[in-house]
Amino acid sequence: MDRSLAPSKSLPAIKRRQAKGIWKDYQLYMLLILPIAYFILFKYVPMYGAAIAFQDYSIFKGVTGSEWIGLENFRELFKMEQFYVVVRNTLMLNFLDLIVSFPAPIILALLLNELRVAWFKKTAQTLLYLPHFISWIIIGGLVYQMFANNGGLVNNVVTSLGFDSIPFLTEKNHWLLVYLGTGIWQSAGWGTIIYLAAMTGINKDLYEAADVDGAGRLKKMWHITLPGIRPTIIVMLIMQLGHIMTIGFERPFVMGNTLVMDYAEVISTFVYKAGLQSAQFSLATAMGLFQALVGLFFVVISNTIAKRFGEQGIW
Repeated sequence: MDRSLAPSKSLPAIKRRQAKGIWKDYQLYMLLILPIAYFILFKYVPMYGAAIAFQDYSIFKGVTGSEWIGLENFRELFKMEQFYVVVRNTLMLNFLDLIVSFPAPIILALLLNELRVAWFKKTAQTLLYLPHFISWIIIGGLVYQMFANNGGLVNNVVTSLGFDSIPFLTEKNHWLLVYLGTGIWQSAGWGTIIYLAAMTGINKDLYEAADVDGAGRLKKMWHITLPGIRPTIIVMLIMQLGHIMTIGFERPFVMGNTLVMDYAEVISTFVYKAGLQSAQFSLATAMGLFQALVGLFFVVISNTIAKRFGEQGIW
């Protein structure tokens, strides 16, 4: 028998085994239908609209009927002084969020992991998760009620003590502190879920061996827990760097005002104003495409660096 023919003869058998395996777990494959449909409809199909960035787009002619103008929209975009302002603000806010907000869920997860009273741990987790489910519109209202110059709760206390009111929302640096603090409050609790899940995979024998050696809680955190969740931290950091040019619309739009536009005007608000308010659809699409390409660049670079240092990366 010619051995070179053996793989081709066994191919139908392999396909039958694969089909049998799929049929056996068909319920699990059916669960993939909705996620796949979501990504196709809302992630891949909209890519067709990226062509608007290279057109003199008209809503009456559509994508197929509008005139192609090449890179003219990008040239116009790069000539705008406001372009560099919004890019600077987006990078600044995201970079500060990375420094301040990224370690917050890690530290919080380490602290929650050390709690030994079950009911208190569950209650604390629930309270920490709740801000994630609050709309930024509501959070913005709470921020104004707390930090407004006139009538804000904090400034009422400050002025009652004989001090001048603090311009939390009308002075750029104070506004920046409120912006970052609010982001930590809203996202840190929810971010702990991934790290707490990663901690459950750490071998418990390591903690028992550390107890025998007389290691305290801080040493066990530093030498066992943190190294155990390091791959998860690296993956989350790479994903965060991939969004360094992507910033949510609601947070800066709700918390910003005309007095702090030097910091609050970001790419998402620029796209909203240019695309929807001014009907400059081609310019707004060009900005969005530029944003996506820069984000892809950061993902590739950060993943490559992680691989060079022996980490797993995301591909």
